[in-house]
Amino acid sequence: MAGDSLKQIDSSTLWGGKVSPFTTSYGKLMMWFFLVSDALTFGGLLVSYGFTRHDCQVAWPIGEETFNSLPFLGHGYPLLYVALMTFILIVSSVTMVLAVEAGHRMDRKGVTKWMIATIIGGFFFVGSQAWEWYHFIHGSEFGKVELADGSRAIVKGHFGEIENFKVIEAGHHHKKGDVITEDLMHEFQHAVVAGHVHDGKIHLHDGSVAKVNRKADEHVKLLIKEDGSKHHLGDVIEGSEAAKIYSEVINSGVPNRVIYGANLQANEYGPSQYAQFFFFITGFHGFHVFSGVIINIIILFGVLRGVYHKRGHYEMVEKTGLYWHFVDLVWVFVFTFFYLI
Repeated sequence: MAGDSLKQIDSSTLWGGKVSPFTTSYGKLMMWFFLVSDALTFGGLLVSYGFTRHDCQVAWPIGEETFNSLPFLGHGYPLLYVALMTFILIVSSVTMVLAVEAGHRMDRKGVTKWMIATIIGGFFFVGSQAWEWYHFIHGSEFGKVELADGSRAIVKGHFGEIENFKVIEAGHHHKKGDVITEDLMHEFQHAVVAGHVHDGKIHLHDGSVAKVNRKADEHVKLLIKEDGSKHHLGDVIEGSEAAKIYSEVINSGVPNRVIYGANLQANEYGPSQYAQFFFFITGFHGFHVFSGVIINIIILFGVLRGVYHKRGHYEMVEKTGLYWHFVDLVWVFVFTFFYLI
């Protein structure tokens, strides 16, 4: 046993420096170093998000309530579009694996085909995230309302369609009797926030006053998210009482009783920290995906020109694949902690 531990190693086996002691190339090692450091950054962000959520005294938004829309189809599809985005990103990771595998076989056409598929998946995800941001910023048709007792509630149901504004008092641009049919929702929400809607009449930006003609709201439900003197967190108000309360709020003529959408200061969906983390974490990840798409396009040009085929290996595709898999894996954690839990 002692003899085995003192066995001499010949000079051909002994590592003498100057070359890597690992089978992994320098480029792959540096990519792994970068990915580990980036993973720590995302980990820190998610831990901060978890701590803030645990410490927050206001009801934290529920993913099913906040992200329940589909393009062209409206509301009522909880997390369906986010799930579709996630599925497409995971599929793009599979196509990247196939591109790397084709590179190992020196199949340039296969690498080209699967990298194009990966790029398409990446563009779909980035575009979907941009749409999600747009929807998040603009908010729902109802907004979050402040009730008479000081409590705040988010509103669910079917918003009555605004048909037109009929001018009853002339202003600088509109004459009495004019019927306005364009940009109704934006004008209405802006006026509600400013306190320029009272008893079914809206004061327009040119000084004119118009009657708001819109259909009745249906299936209105108020979900209390902040305590007041009468209503408390978790209370639900439904039916005609909910519709009456909502109508009184938007027609009160009092400014800032309704919040639409989210920004870094105000947030329809919950506390302001929620929107801040949403923009930073999803934006930071979206930047990584967009960067990955650009890198994939650059590498694809090299593949098309035959640069890597002439080198005799497709290691650049493999290194790009490592980054792309990392981006996909991070989104799984973001999706889990931000949308599901």
